[in-house]
Amino acid sequence: MIDGALLKTLTSGTRAAVVLLACYAATATPLLSQTPQPLGAQDRTRLAEVVRLATRLRSRIWPGWERTPLAILLVTDSAEYLVGHPEPGVEFTRSGHDSILALDIWIRPRVFSPTLLATFPAVGALPTIVVGTAERTGKSSSEWVLTLLHEHFHQWQYSLPDYYHRVGLLGLAGGDSTGMWMLNYPFPYESVQVQLASKRLAEILARAIDATPAERRRALSAVTDTRADLAAHLTPADNRYLEFQLWQEGVARFIEYQTAAAAASLGPPSARFRTLPDYESYESLARRGRLNLRHELDHFDLGQNKRSSFYPLGAALALLLENNGGDWKRRYEATPFVLTSLLGRGR
Repeated sequence: MIDGALLKTLTSGTRAAVVLLACYAATATPLLSQTPQPLGAQDRTRLAEVVRLATRLRSRIWPGWERTPLAILLVTDSAEYLVGHPEPGVEFTRSGHDSILALDIWIRPRVFSPTLLATFPAVGALPTIVVGTAERTGKSSSEWVLTLLHEHFHQWQYSLPDYYHRVGLLGLAGGDSTGMWMLNYPFPYESVQVQLASKRLAEILARAIDATPAERRRALSAVTDTRADLAAHLTPADNRYLEFQLWQEGVARFIEYQTAAAAASLGPPSARFRTLPDYESYESLARRGRLNLRHELDHFDLGQNKRSSFYPLGAALALLLENNGGDWKRRYEATPFVLTSLLGRGR
C-alpha cells in the first residue's frame, strides 16, 4: 500500500506520474472486462453528508475555503466513482445524476488501491481526494466524513497561488525530484537534545490550549520561547522542514477538530446517515478529538512517532491562534510555512 502522506505532498510536476506507477505496481490489473456497478446506497449517503457539511461549514471555518472544488474519487474493489470534478476525462462514463448527492456521478474501472486515502491530481491537474470506502479505510462513517473534510482542506492548501513554487523555495529536496524528501527528510529524530526540546514544546502547548483568557498572553509567550529553544538545536533547514509540516499537516488536523465541533452545532444529519450501522454523533467525535490531542501532547515521543509527531504540535498551535483571535487565517495564507511566527503577530 502507498503511504497516503506521500501522495498528498509530492510536488505537482512529478506527483501524478509517481502515484500512477506506484499504484499500478501495488494493485491488480484494472478490471477493464467487468461492468462497474452503480454506487452503493451507504457510499452515496456518506458522500452526501460530506457535501452537506462542506456546503454549510466551509465559510464558517475558513474564509475562502468554500471556493475550492470538492473533487472526490471514491475507490471500491472493482470501480472508481468521481464526483464534483469539472473535467472528468474520457476514461470516465457518466453514470447519471444522483438524487441524494444532487451531483453527477462518473465511473471507471478501478485503477487505485481501495485502501488509499490521499489528495493529489489523480484526474487531470485538479487536486482530487482519492479514498477507499469507510470499511476499507478502517473508519466509522462519521470519522470518514470528517477525514474527507480534512483532505478537502489540503485541496485548498494546494490551490494557493505559487504553492508548489514556494515549496521548492524551501530548499529541502536535496536533489530529490520525486517528492520523497517530504517523508524522508533527515530530521534529527534520534537526537536526545531535539527529543527533549520538542517534548518540552508539547508540554507547554498542552498547558497553553487550556489557558484561561487572563493566562493567554503568558501562555503564548511560553510557547514562542520554547519553540525558540527547540530551534536552537536545529539547523535552518531542519527548522524549515518542521514549520512546513506544522503549517500543512498540523493545521489540516486542526480543521478536522473544528469541523466536528461545527457539525455538532448544525443539529442532526439526515435520517439516512444516522441509521448507518456505524454512525457516531459529531459531538462524540469532537470530544474524542480534543482528548486525543491532549493525549498525543502528554505522551509526545519524537523518537518513536517521527514525522507524525508534528501533527499534534501544529494542531495545538492552530488552536492557540484561533483562541487568540485576529486575522491569523489571512496571514497563514499570505505567509506559508511559518506557522509559529504567527503567534507573535497581531496580539
